[in-house]
Amino acid sequence: MKPAVGGHGAHLGAELSAGGVRFSAWSDVARALSVVLYDAPGRVARELPLAATAEAHFFSAFVADLGPGALYDFRVDARLAVDPYARSLPFGVHGPAQVVAPLAERRFPKRRIELDRGEVFYELHVGTFTEDGSFRAASEKLPELRTLGVTVIELMPVAAFAGSRGWGYDGVALFAPFAGYGSPEELNQFVDAVHAAGMSVMLDVVYNHLGPDGNCLPLYSGSYFDAQRRSAWGMKPALEKQPFRQLTLRNADYWLNDFGFDGLRLDATHELEPGGEPHILRELSDLAHACQPAAVLIAEDSRNDPSSLLALGIDGLWSDDFHHVLHVLLTHERDGYYEAFLGDLRELAHVIERGQLFEGELREGRGSPRGKPTTGVPMGRFLFALQNHDQVGNRARGERLHDLSTLPVYRAASLLLLFLAATPLLFMGQEWAASSPFLYFSDHAGSLGVAVSRGRREEFGHFSGFRALEPDAIPDPQLESTFRRSKLDWSECHSFEHELTLELYQRMLALRRSDPVLKQATETRVGVAGGVLWVLRRGPAGQRLLLFNPGGACTLEQIDGHSAASATLLLATHPPLEGESSFAIAASSAALFALDEPSARVGI
Repeated sequence: MKPAVGGHGAHLGAELSAGGVRFSAWSDVARALSVVLYDAPGRVARELPLAATAEAHFFSAFVADLGPGALYDFRVDARLAVDPYARSLPFGVHGPAQVVAPLAERRFPKRRIELDRGEVFYELHVGTFTEDGSFRAASEKLPELRTLGVTVIELMPVAAFAGSRGWGYDGVALFAPFAGYGSPEELNQFVDAVHAAGMSVMLDVVYNHLGPDGNCLPLYSGSYFDAQRRSAWGMKPALEKQPFRQLTLRNADYWLNDFGFDGLRLDATHELEPGGEPHILRELSDLAHACQPAAVLIAEDSRNDPSSLLALGIDGLWSDDFHHVLHVLLTHERDGYYEAFLGDLRELAHVIERGQLFEGELREGRGSPRGKPTTGVPMGRFLFALQNHDQVGNRARGERLHDLSTLPVYRAASLLLLFLAATPLLFMGQEWAASSPFLYFSDHAGSLGVAVSRGRREEFGHFSGFRALEPDAIPDPQLESTFRRSKLDWSECHSFEHELTLELYQRMLALRRSDPVLKQATETRVGVAGGVLWVLRRGPAGQRLLLFNPGGACTLEQIDGHSAASATLLLATHPPLEGESSFAIAASSAALFALDEPSARVGI
């Protein structure tokens, strides 16, 4: 499937062909378009007009004896404009663009993501995942992720954004990988390397807004955005109209089919409204499912209405409720959006059973019910996380969960996460309780940079972590040191405390792959007894019981009719206390048992 603006099938941007390059552009406002060719950035070699084609608003020109590496811009009437379909922007989002050769053929087949077979996601930011911060350097860490037990790597956005560093959610050139991470071909090699390691790879994409610096689309057409609808990022894309809709579909097709990504994570799908007819999510899902093998779409959506998303073809969704309940339980923070959560074990039990907390109930601070029932939604379609880029980075000082609680209870929560039937999502470094924070960072010029620094404090002023700190105590997003502090230190994962946590993750993920009960979809029962959360997974191969105790040491005579005499320990974050006829659970710990069957495995 090769969707195009206005239904036109021609390639937009710069396309190599025999003997030269064809440049094509679309604009419904331009009286004249031309292509500006450069010997070097800022040094014009020549300028050639684009001729109107038979299709209304399309312009094209063939330039002979031109090849990969050529630099160019478009001129829309009298104004220079970066090509919105540029495949490479080596000098940044303000251009010039670069003609690139077709991507090399992939050597290894794509790997289909199956959310009901026990996938394990790993979210990473390319720029801070390694010291070098590149696609090439990230490739070198793939064996360690494979050994850990990761099956799906999820890259935070890589579409080109302004400046030399950033999270990527302010991308403006959707087809050009951010040059600071590497070239398009180096991204292509990274995707191939993931597949060579036997894993899948997803990409986070943003279609609900474009960044504030470098967005050239309004120069080509006023119909890409709706001036009557605005968000914090400015005018919202007009997805019900063809220009932005077709840009979106072309872009998704590009990542999935040209680069071979196995799926896309869609940022803030609740902001993709109105979605047009058919809904943009339906068209995106049709495109993804037509890939060979079928690709998946994962939604981030605040509406807590998974059935409606799945009806549009979405395959899975992030469940922030799991994170929020567990965060409040372990940290006792209840400001900002945490105020709606009690953070007790009964709320946690509900989320584990249902995938989310709110299924139509009133939410504190809101006058209307939130969410819809999750009946019939398989648990594997929910992605649960202890951390992700938002929940860590949206804190004043970017602290991770183990910094806000204790290592023992963090390890216990980790064992719980990896045991559940929901799909676990890890955030880079959590597997060894990384000491580096993940801060919000950017590199905007002039007044925009000043506004970002000021807006950071204002946006999260309802969090006590921001209110309680002096302005100078909050890391400035614009400083390079803020970015550098967020880089992982891979050497620390071999020190004792970090290595102990890493071993726990490795052993539990190995069980998740090999245990005959855990590697299959199972019936799940959840309850609370004596301050302990118990989760029972039952399948044809047997039963597995997880006890999660975030409080003090306790003893339970039986759990859901099962006694300790019928339980064999598989794994624990802390050796259980002595007790043959009862479950004696250490403080701030979790333990996994097989029921009614022998096992040779012993907990750490």
